[in-house]
Amino acid sequence: IVCRSFREYEEPEIENPEASRMKRAAAKHLIERYYHQLTEGCGNESCSNSWCASSVGFNRMDNNAAAVKALELYKVNAKLCDPHPSKKGTASAYLESSNSACSNRKMNHKDVHSVRDNFKDVNYLTEEKVYEILDICGEKEDYSPLIRVIGRVFSSAEGLVQSFRRSKPYTKEELKSLQGKDEDKDEDEKEAAACSATAMEEDSPTSSSSSRLGEGSSGENDVQKLAPDEVSVDIEAVRRVYERLLSNEKIEAAFLNALVYLSPNVECDLTYHNVYSRDPNYLNLFVIVMENSNLHSPEYLEIALPQFCKAMSKLPLAAQAKLARLWSHYSVEQIRRMVETFQQLITYKVISNEFNSRNLVNDDDAVVAATKCLKIVYYANVLGGDLDMEHNEEEDEEPIPESSELTLQELLGEERRNKKGPRVDPLETELGIRTNDCRRPLIPFEEFVNEPLNEVLEMDKDYTFFKVETENKFSFMTCPFILNAVTKNLGLYYDNRIRMYSERRITVLYSLVQGQQLNPYLRLKVRRDHIIDDALVRLEMIAMENPADLKKQLYVEFEGEQGVDEGGVSKEFFQLVVEEIFNPDIGMFTYDERTKLFWFNPSSFENEGQYTLIGIVLGLAIYNNCILDVHFPMVVYRKLMGKKGTFRDLADANPVLHQSLKELLEYEGSVEEDMMITFQISQTDLFGNPLMYDLRENGDKIPVTNENRKEFVAQYSEYMLNKSVEKQFKAFRRGFHMVTNESPLKYLFRPEEIELLICGSRNLDFLALEETTEYDGGYNRDSRIIKEFWETLHSFGEEQKRLFLQFTTGTDRAPVGGLGKLKMIIAKNGPDTDSIPVCLKQLLKQ
Repeated sequence: IVCRSFREYEEPEIENPEASRMKRAAAKHLIERYYHQLTEGCGNESCSNSWCASSVGFNRMDNNAAAVKALELYKVNAKLCDPHPSKKGTASAYLESSNSACSNRKMNHKDVHSVRDNFKDVNYLTEEKVYEILDICGEKEDYSPLIRVIGRVFSSAEGLVQSFRRSKPYTKEELKSLQGKDEDKDEDEKEAAACSATAMEEDSPTSSSSSRLGEGSSGENDVQKLAPDEVSVDIEAVRRVYERLLSNEKIEAAFLNALVYLSPNVECDLTYHNVYSRDPNYLNLFVIVMENSNLHSPEYLEIALPQFCKAMSKLPLAAQAKLARLWSHYSVEQIRRMVETFQQLITYKVISNEFNSRNLVNDDDAVVAATKCLKIVYYANVLGGDLDMEHNEEEDEEPIPESSELTLQELLGEERRNKKGPRVDPLETELGIRTNDCRRPLIPFEEFVNEPLNEVLEMDKDYTFFKVETENKFSFMTCPFILNAVTKNLGLYYDNRIRMYSERRITVLYSLVQGQQLNPYLRLKVRRDHIIDDALVRLEMIAMENPADLKKQLYVEFEGEQGVDEGGVSKEFFQLVVEEIFNPDIGMFTYDERTKLFWFNPSSFENEGQYTLIGIVLGLAIYNNCILDVHFPMVVYRKLMGKKGTFRDLADANPVLHQSLKELLEYEGSVEEDMMITFQISQTDLFGNPLMYDLRENGDKIPVTNENRKEFVAQYSEYMLNKSVEKQFKAFRRGFHMVTNESPLKYLFRPEEIELLICGSRNLDFLALEETTEYDGGYNRDSRIIKEFWETLHSFGEEQKRLFLQFTTGTDRAPVGGLGKLKMIIAKNGPDTDSIPVCLKQLLKQ
C-alpha cells in the first residue's frame, strides 16, 4: 500500500531527473519512518507524540491502516520521533541503513556488498538462491539472514508468486526484461532496489500486494502458454527446497509466521481485488504453500492453516478447477497428505469446540473453509483416477410428465423447486466430469468422510441451508463426499418428508379451490392373491394422471383386513411385491445360482409396464425409507445413475463370461486359428432355443483376431449389459425416476450407496442391535427372559441370524448405518404367560 500510494501522491517530475529521483527517495524514506512510528513506536516510554505507538493512550492500528495514515502524516509534515537509544529491532536497524543508503546519490562497492550480504535485495526466491543463502548461513553458523528472507518472501503474495518459476526458453524481449531485473541493472535501478528493501516488507509482511500483481512482464504471457493443468511454478524445485529447510526448527517457524501474515492479505486480494483474473500466476502461491509437508502439524492448526484455508476458499471457480487438474497428476501419497491436512484441521476444530443446535458447526469459518478446500482435492482425486467419460446412458426420450398441480402452485406463487432436475456441483460442471465417471479414484472415497463432523452436524438445519441456498449459510450437503451414508440418508429422509408434507398441503389447497375429495396419501388398496395386478393398475393410473401423487406418503391397505399402516403394512407390501416380481416363474428376471443375483430377462413376455412398476417400487422404497430384499449386480445402480455397463461390470454381473472374455484378451496364441469364433454370438430364450445375434453386420463372416479382439469384447459386453435389455431397463429406469426425479439422490449418493439405501448392509452387528433395543410391558434389560433371549440369539450361526432378521424386519440385511439404527421393541403380550416375546418389528428409528 505504501509503495502504491506513494506513486499516487508523488510530486510532478521536474526537469532534472537526478533531483527528481533523489526527491522521490527522500519522500519514500519519510513515509516509511512514519509507518514504523505508527506500528512500532520510537521506543521512548515517555513519548508525547500522539502519532507514535510508544506514546501513552495510542490506539493500535493494523498495518494497512498504518500505511494509509503514514501517507497523511507525510502530506501534513507531522512530527517524527527519533529512535530512542533503548529501541532495539529491525526497524531501527533499517532506518540507519536506509538513511545511509538513500542519502548518497551513488553507493560505493562496500555498501553494495553489505546489502547483498544481508540479502535485502532478494524479493523472490529460486532453488539456487535458497541454496546459496543456506551455504553462506551454514559457513557463518547464523541462519538469521535466511530466516529473514523466508519471512519476507513467504509473507508477500507478490514475492511468492514470482518465486520458483520454471525455466523455459525466452524470447528476445523476455530475455532483455530478465536481464534488466538481474545483474545488468543500471546504476539507478541498483539504487532503487536498495531503497525498496523496506522494513515494511521485512518486518510487516501483511502489506497488500494486490496492486502490484499482474504488472510484471511475464504474468499473463506465461499463463497463455500453459496447459489447463499446468502452472508456472517448478513444483519439484519447491519440494526439494522444503525437504532441505524444514529439518531446521527455526526456519520452519519462519514458514509458519509468514503464512500467518500472508493469508489475510491473500483473502483480501481474492475477495475485493479480483487478483486472479489479472494475474493467473497468483495460483502459484497456493501450489507452493500446499507443498509444505508440515501443514498438518499442531503448530499450524490453531491460526496459520485456518487462515490459509479461508484464503483458498475464496479462489474463483476457474482457479479451483485449475488446481484440481494440477493436483490430479500428483501421486497417491501426495493426494493423501493433502486430504489428511484438511481432515486434521476439521477434526481439530470439531473436537476443540462444543457444537450443538445453538452453536452450529456450519458457522465455524475454519471448518467450512477446510471443507471447501477438501472439495478441490476430492475432484483432483476423481480426475486422477480411472475415468470412464464415454459410456453414458441416453436420457429418456419422453420426459416424465409434469404434475397438473404446477398451475395451482404458480397461481399461489409457489414455483416448484428443482423442476429441471437435481442440482449439479459448479466445480463438477467446470471440470466437465461427474463423480460417477470415476471407476477407481486415486484414494478411496471413504477417506474423505469425516466422522467427528458427521457426529456434530445438525442435519435438519443443514438440510434447510441446502434448500434455501443462501450465501450466508453453508450446507455440508453441498460437499456430500465428507458425509457418511447415514448422514446423507438422514438428509434424504428430510427431503422426502418435506416433499410429502408439501404434496399433502397442495392436496388440501386443491380440495379448497376445486372442490376435489381430500386424499393426502398415496393409497394402495390391494388383494393379497392379486397384489401385482392391483398394484400395477393403481400405480399406472397415478403415473399417467398425476405423477406427483407418487411423492405422497405411502398408505397400503389389504382388502378384507383390518389394520392401520404405520409402516409395517407398507413393508409387508414391498416384501410381497418383490417376492412376486422376482419369482423366476414369472420370467421378468433371470437368476444366477452362482452369484445369487437377478438380471433383466431379454426375452421376457411381460410388457414394459411391469418393469416400470418395479422401478416405481424401488423408488418408493427409498422415498418411504424401506429396505427391499432385492439382489441386483452393481451395474444396475450405475446404469440408474447414468452410466452404461462395460466389460468391467461383467465381473459381478456374469463372472463366467467375464473370465472367458478376459482369457480371450490375454491369449498369446493365434485367436483366429485356435478359437475360430466370429462376431456372431448366441443366447438361449426362455424355452432353451438358441438365438443368434450379430455384433457387427454380417458378423458370422467376420473372424475374431488378435487385432480386433478388444472390439469384440467391448461389443459383446455392450450387447449383454445394454442393448439386449434396453427396452426393459428403460421402462425400469423411467419408473424409478418418476419417484426420485426431484430428489437430491443423484447429487448425494454414489451407485454403491444407492444399493445400500435400497438393499441395506450385509454386515450384521447384533451387539449394536442389543444396545438400541427398547422394552415395554414390564420387561427391561435385566429381565431373565430378555437375557436368555439375547444369549440364544448371539449363539446363532450367521444363517440363523439372517433368518431371524428376515422374520422380524422382512429382509436379511441391516439398514443404512447398521443394526444399531434399527429400533426394535420387545414387549409382553398381555400378562405373564408361557408365550414367547413379541417383536414389534416395523418400528424403525426415524
